[in-house]
Amino acid sequence: MLEHNKRPPKSRGFYVRMKLLHNKQEKKSNNNCFYTYYKFFLCLSFSLYFFTSFLINNNNNNNPQTKSTSSSSSSTKTTTSQVVSHTLFESSENNTQSLKIFIYDLPSHYNTDWLVNPRCSNHLFASEVAIHRALLTSDVRTLDPFEADFFFVPVYVSCNFSTVNGFPSITHARNLVGSAVELVSAQYPFWNRSRGSDHVFVASHDFGACFHTLEDVAVVQGIPEMLKNSIVLQTFGVEYKHPCQEVENVVIPPYISPESVRDTLENYPVTGRRDIWVFFRGKMEMHPKNISGRFYSKRVRTAIWRKFSRDRRFYLQRHRFAGYQSEIARSVFCLCPLGWAPWSPRIVESVALGCVPVILADGIRLPFPSAVRWSEISVTVAEKDVGKLARILERVAATNLTDIQRNLWDPKTKQALLFNEKIQEGDATWQVLISLSKKLGRSYRRSSMVTGELKSDK
Repeated sequence: MLEHNKRPPKSRGFYVRMKLLHNKQEKKSNNNCFYTYYKFFLCLSFSLYFFTSFLINNNNNNNPQTKSTSSSSSSTKTTTSQVVSHTLFESSENNTQSLKIFIYDLPSHYNTDWLVNPRCSNHLFASEVAIHRALLTSDVRTLDPFEADFFFVPVYVSCNFSTVNGFPSITHARNLVGSAVELVSAQYPFWNRSRGSDHVFVASHDFGACFHTLEDVAVVQGIPEMLKNSIVLQTFGVEYKHPCQEVENVVIPPYISPESVRDTLENYPVTGRRDIWVFFRGKMEMHPKNISGRFYSKRVRTAIWRKFSRDRRFYLQRHRFAGYQSEIARSVFCLCPLGWAPWSPRIVESVALGCVPVILADGIRLPFPSAVRWSEISVTVAEKDVGKLARILERVAATNLTDIQRNLWDPKTKQALLFNEKIQEGDATWQVLISLSKKLGRSYRRSSMVTGELKSDK
């Protein structure tokens, strides 16, 4: 304890009082005036002394830096890495705004050249574009890479649309991402110093970082070696072990245009009349085994069609329609079965437009569970129970549908799943930043700072 924090000996007060009594007896007649002022000064001094002592002691009790650090090592068996992780977690929880991200300025053929096709920024895989745009104008962006916690690598791999069927082709994805990694590792020191652990990529297609649309091929090819130490923001996620999520990852929603949602809600508010009981529009194969020999949707969509296509309560359509979102906004339940991958854009569209999503995709891992209370806003049906859909939804309608809709129609729920061009509080990019702030232990800069502080304390 520092010298100035010590209190004076208790005998001082006794000595002063005795001295005062002695003076009073000797100079009773001559020093009345002097005694009065002396007494006042003495009382004031004692008051200031005790008040100052209280403040000093109270400050010491509340300031951990002034406490003794002489506890034995056996009682504090905390490794340096544990201290670093705990410190960074505390920081991420308390101040997400302190997060800093450096965005690599890659040559345009990696990203913006693809935007000549307007579909690139509006289709279901367009979160790779939306996140890049939002970060460019956000407060978390830093132009100084040496103060960055994370490094964003903006590569658009989902905008190479097939001239045959119009679907995105990602056969070039591995080479394009690999080329970007070679570029940043050659021109900057940051990839090599962390082996890419604080670098962030987006993989917004069927099986995420495996970069293939068919699961069996994706599983065989796996995640490219160059990405296995990085962070991947991907739409694919399951609750069980899977080769395509054996990388540090954040599950993100597919892209749905917030402008189209707003336009639809102007004409069909979430609390408006819903005259369709169960809705689905999309690909439903009459014969699920396609020309490649694979079964689409694990036969689930075919089972829905065969069982309920003649049930008037089920509005099932197999062909595209421009007013598709208006149908969702008029529906009570919206079926969200798996396709080739477990996730579906219908999940986000249903939530955004106030239709209760009925999720038929066993083991799916849904985005941002800390912001979206999925169990309270949706109905999950096992794939094997698809034939019981009518009975299950009848029971929900008779019991807790009102509670589900009340939770679903909370504006914050919709906000958390939509990407805006500029970050808005609570939106999908905001949720990405919260998720990254919980991974600050992977930041080379933050880990170095905390390690340096620990060494200086020794």
